[in-house]
Amino acid sequence: VYEQEGVFIHSSCGKNDDQDSLIAGILRVIEKENEVVVDWRPLDETLDTSNILCAGKDSSSVVEWTQTPKEKCSRGADRPSSYEAEWDMVTTVSFKKKPHSNGGAATHANGESKWSFLFSLADLKSIKQNKEGMGWSYLVFCLKDDVKLPALHFHHGDSKPLIKCLEKHVVLNASPHDERVLLVKPQKSLSQSFENLFDEPSYGLLQKWKKDPYIVTMGKFSKVTNYIVGSLRSSDPSNQRRPPSEMADFFNDTIPGLKINQQEEPGFEVITRIDLGKQPEVSRREPVSAEEWAKNMDSEGRILDVDYIKRLIFKGGLCHTLRKEAWKFLLGYFPWNSSKEERANLQKRKTDEYFRMKLQWKSVSEEQEKRNSRLRDYRSLIEKDVNRTDRTNKFYEGEDNPGLILLHDILMTYCMYDFDLGYVQGMSDLLSPVLYVMENEVDAFWCFVSYMDQMHQNFEEQMQGMKTQLIQLSHLLRLLDSGFCSYLESQDSGYLYFCFRWLLIRFKREFSFQDILRLWEVMWTELPCQNFHLLLCCAILESEKQQIMDKHYGFNEILKHINELSMKIDVEYILCKAEAISMQMMNCKELPQTVSEILGIETSSVTPDSDPGEDESGAELSCPTSLYQSISTPAIAANGTRDGAQQMAETQSLTPA
Repeated sequence: VYEQEGVFIHSSCGKNDDQDSLIAGILRVIEKENEVVVDWRPLDETLDTSNILCAGKDSSSVVEWTQTPKEKCSRGADRPSSYEAEWDMVTTVSFKKKPHSNGGAATHANGESKWSFLFSLADLKSIKQNKEGMGWSYLVFCLKDDVKLPALHFHHGDSKPLIKCLEKHVVLNASPHDERVLLVKPQKSLSQSFENLFDEPSYGLLQKWKKDPYIVTMGKFSKVTNYIVGSLRSSDPSNQRRPPSEMADFFNDTIPGLKINQQEEPGFEVITRIDLGKQPEVSRREPVSAEEWAKNMDSEGRILDVDYIKRLIFKGGLCHTLRKEAWKFLLGYFPWNSSKEERANLQKRKTDEYFRMKLQWKSVSEEQEKRNSRLRDYRSLIEKDVNRTDRTNKFYEGEDNPGLILLHDILMTYCMYDFDLGYVQGMSDLLSPVLYVMENEVDAFWCFVSYMDQMHQNFEEQMQGMKTQLIQLSHLLRLLDSGFCSYLESQDSGYLYFCFRWLLIRFKREFSFQDILRLWEVMWTELPCQNFHLLLCCAILESEKQQIMDKHYGFNEILKHINELSMKIDVEYILCKAEAISMQMMNCKELPQTVSEILGIETSSVTPDSDPGEDESGAELSCPTSLYQSISTPAIAANGTRDGAQQMAETQSLTPA
């Protein structure tokens, strides 16, 4: 989107005209599917590409960069397209001068190395501009980890076109302390990364984290881990382990109200235990067909047996041709008891309402928007997120894609619908599958509104929804496997921070696009109990328990391992396992009251939370056992290959410690 020749790096501090001190190059701004990259490289085509320095996913330091082989370096700007830059683990590219080994890139006569760098705009902190006495301009890029790139001197033209180009992708404001410095305006949103904290001592880090705890959500887990551990743990080998309670206090300070129990003693000692029994084997059926759906409608288009249809969807999902209609019911846009005529009238009213709201932001003039900073910020965030949401999906790929325009317009209109919340990064991930299925702007908007009604608390500034879910997940996991919980706590991981992204956007980044369609429609049935998504978290964690414990993973390894599960989880197997866990808990006669409330299970007598080990054998559960009554369509085992019932049974036989 920008290219300029005659951009020089002055490789020595000399004030003479020695050409060896000037390196001519080309500066480019490249818009990738996932991000925008600034790239400078010398004109000399013999430059060894290993001169570009990358921080790989396994980098053990924040600002220590290592030279990468040619074949790895070429991927620095062209990352795997299935992950957006701000949500993936760090693959940031930065600059550092390195000496060449024999046989490397050619050097100037004075022995100085040639230079080359590229970086993502997401990593840019500031730009310093200035004018040379001879009239040309130069600027210096400073990244968020305080790496300063060498000054770029614009001998042929000035830097204004570059700044104008960058302003299309980031917000630049003049520094109040130095008018020559342009500061990149930070995005105070869910996906804000840790990189603006990396120059902070432990105390400063704590203070900033308390102010904006959402920074732990999406991005750059490997980089975060190494820095946090280094900051919070002393370099003294005798003090390498902080007490679990201290780590718990830190996270409790970070997210007030996040009360997650931390055992004082590491290891596997279990003080109280409730026997849930063996996990039952669970099978899934084929997706609901159009014929099954039609048979359950009367002549006026009303659903005859809502509970039956929900059970079918829970057990098998929907065939894709049905989703456009069925999702409107599942999300609450269409009432389950409505007739076809009533739904048509509803759509007509909702269409009028939608376009009235859309007109509100469409009719705002440029002059008005200059005086409305919130609308400006919403629009800027939306435009950036839309350009990197599911761009590998055919529905959104390519330039000037109509799907991208609809995604943008729906999100802008939602800002008018709920201006207090507006737009927060992560919402585009929730809308994308809905729009893909609906293929209609108005229907997608109102389905998205219904989905956001469920998810609203996740995106609120006080994070009440996220706090509640993390606490509830801790209760469920402790009941399911107290030994595993003890192990996590012994590794400072008992606060389940690695589940934050799962909960925030309902596993959107953990499963493939098609698997997310299946997973979401199953969750929207609200069967077999409330908060089924928390049992999905338990199922994933229990599936990984053996590897985590057998290999003695610590804080870093647990975080890295869980993050790398993305796109590798078998959705059918996890649905089977989560359903089996729900059956275990529903059949438990000593279920703690807290767990009963989390799952919405009514009990006539439950075990008091204050003493979960006390025998209360008289408990009788009132739970949706009708879900498990036989369904006429033949059931099939589902474990990824959909024919390996034995393998699934063996995997599911992992019982709580």
